[in-house]
Amino acid sequence: MRYDIQPNERAFSTKEVAEEVGIATTTVRKYGQALERNGYEFFKDGDRRIFVRSDIEAIIVIRDTEKPIDITAKDLAYQQKKRLEGFNETDLAISDTYDMSSQDPNQVKDLLKVLANELAATREMNVQLKNDMSQLKTTVSKLQQDHHVISSGVGNAAQKAQAKMDKITEQQNKHYETLLKQEKQKSEFLLKEIQNMRDEQQIEWRSQNDFNKRLEEAVHKPKGIWERLISKFRN
Repeated sequence: MRYDIQPNERAFSTKEVAEEVGIATTTVRKYGQALERNGYEFFKDGDRRIFVRSDIEAIIVIRDTEKPIDITAKDLAYQQKKRLEGFNETDLAISDTYDMSSQDPNQVKDLLKVLANELAATREMNVQLKNDMSQLKTTVSKLQQDHHVISSGVGNAAQKAQAKMDKITEQQNKHYETLLKQEKQKSEFLLKEIQNMRDEQQIEWRSQNDFNKRLEEAVHKPKGIWERLISKFRN
């Protein structure tokens, strides 16, 4: 556990670190995960990392290194471990039975100053967290509104598209029915024409057959009758 917070030291959120270092918040989280993976310790508020100046300097080292991230993170974790060995937890903690009246007033004053600074840093972090939560709620609300607008727009567009498709389908059906009716009328007309031609042909054939029969009968009749028949045709 870390005990290296300094008097009047400011705490930073992930967003503030990203703005100061000039990288994305996701990149800050990525570097933080790499540091923790190699043994580096952060101050924590639950699962949320709280950055101090030494942490920001570590993030900058990773940002600017040309080495693999894990190798640099491992070196930084080792350096932090050595640095923390110079701090003593009892220098910052007061037990329930601690008697400050027997201590040097200046030492007590310094201790209270450190605690006051820690309290101020905690309050600042709480304010920042509150602001972040407010921004998050605003963002979520806006996303919900955008989702509603997009959903409504998609629904309206789908309805319009469906109505247009229905109209086109109806027009196509009407056009098809008209063409079908026209083709049926043409077919019926052609059938009538063909039937008329057949009837006329049959009449012509019957007329020709009658003529051939009369001619054949005339040929087989006596000469006088034949001459009378010819004279009839001549008249």
